[in-house]
Amino acid sequence: METATARSYNPKRKRDATSPPPPYSNGETTTEEIDLSLLDAIEKSQSLSKSQPIETLDPKTLKKLILSFERKYKENIESRLKYPDQPEKFADSEIDLHNELHKLKILSSAPELYPDLINLNTIPSILSLLSHENTDIAIDVIQLLQDLTDEDVVEMSNENEEESMKALVNTLIENNVLELLVQNLQRLSDSDDQDEMAAVYNTLATVENMIEVEPKVAEMICEKTRVLKWLLGKLKVREFDSNKQYAAEILSILLQNSEANQKKLGQMNGVDVVLQAVAMYKSKDPKSGDEEEMVENLFDCLCCLLMPLENKERFVKAEGVELMIIIIKQKKLAYGSAIRALDFAMTNYPPACERFVDVLGLKTAFAAFMGKIPMSKKNKKERYQEELEERVISLIASLFGGILRGSRRERLLSKFVENECEKIDRLMELYIRYSDRVKEETKRMDELELDDLEMDGDERYNRKLESGLYTLQSIAIILGHLWCSEHPRMRARIELLLKQQKLTKSDVKDILLEYHDNIGDLDGPEEKERVQARVLKFISAFELS
Repeated sequence: METATARSYNPKRKRDATSPPPPYSNGETTTEEIDLSLLDAIEKSQSLSKSQPIETLDPKTLKKLILSFERKYKENIESRLKYPDQPEKFADSEIDLHNELHKLKILSSAPELYPDLINLNTIPSILSLLSHENTDIAIDVIQLLQDLTDEDVVEMSNENEEESMKALVNTLIENNVLELLVQNLQRLSDSDDQDEMAAVYNTLATVENMIEVEPKVAEMICEKTRVLKWLLGKLKVREFDSNKQYAAEILSILLQNSEANQKKLGQMNGVDVVLQAVAMYKSKDPKSGDEEEMVENLFDCLCCLLMPLENKERFVKAEGVELMIIIIKQKKLAYGSAIRALDFAMTNYPPACERFVDVLGLKTAFAAFMGKIPMSKKNKKERYQEELEERVISLIASLFGGILRGSRRERLLSKFVENECEKIDRLMELYIRYSDRVKEETKRMDELELDDLEMDGDERYNRKLESGLYTLQSIAIILGHLWCSEHPRMRARIELLLKQQKLTKSDVKDILLEYHDNIGDLDGPEEKERVQARVLKFISAFELS
């Protein structure tokens, strides 16, 4: 039982642009294993630009900078055309061009001048240098673009600066920046040169910057370029480095909220590639915090991919269900992420639920449901345990929704009878806990409204969902399935536990009724009607018995 909410994904982490993690890193962070040459290469252009004398920027100064750049740009073109086979004859013009590009980096301190930069029509000249025969010049342009598009240069409270940044990004797009950046990526990625590896990292940072400014870039870059193929290629590399880490993060950003990108990557064998990437961690943990973050991003990619129906089918065919169960059984760091992926896979897709039961996944799922989770520094965090608990409840609700009859259904129901109905005891324990949370939030909202802070119905409902109503509804749905099984021991146990808490079946019915009235049509009107009919069946069963 999965919904596409913001909590399903990790927020974009904030990077320090002056000290990006080195692409050569293999996950270890000991001083002996770090070659600082690449970090020096990444920072070299920044230190050079800082050494330049800084003038007060205004439109007049900007025009001087641009005219100087355009002059050196044309001189370099002319020198290369005149002496194509004599590098020594155009070397000086190349150095001059390099210096001019570094001078332009000061523009990032004055985003209010971006419209002037656009009007001077120098963007096409700058972008053309991404295809320059001298890779160092292309690298200079990448660094310039990264600086100009960094969201930190804009004060979010300043609407004029925000609009200036949007205008710049859209002008870059109109001048084919996406195609040029990805073409350049393919050129850079074949090299072991440290400067070029740093440029790969900075290219990905520029793409991320543009998506932050204009979310439409996420779909545009996948439509217009071969960036998805390039990213999948990076994930296939077995060795960990910071460029592979960043590639996983960019891929997860491209897949979020874009069904088109999810489907396209699925058609490119993306499900299998991501599964192979996470399979490396089925029996081992990441060696560093950066590598751990990459694994989380890989699972974010997998969960996004599992939203379209056709990718769920690919996941099952690629034995993704079996792999996730193996990861859970190994009790490594990816334990919770594997449970989350299974929940996405089984939501509204019975074949995944059936495969899960067939490969003996019930024992694994119910061990987690009973709170038997592996302990680690991460797992000891209270919020992590709560998220895992909520995910397992959702997974079990998905199982009940996907397996409606037959021997598999009987095996699922039998889990709630074994060991003197201990799992019903656990289910009711969770019901009370989440019910109390929702009641507390409702009381708090009522008090706010007494203070004249009115909220509409949608806002109240969303706040209740965030406080635990979504999980409470999942528990109520599981109780509905158990009650409709008409198993006398299950019914007797549920009634006993409700009575002990001074509750009745009407309390469960009320939760189901609120859920019924708020079911959306995200999955289409037919699916909405089907789910509503099933919930009404649960409500009727609680009323009649």
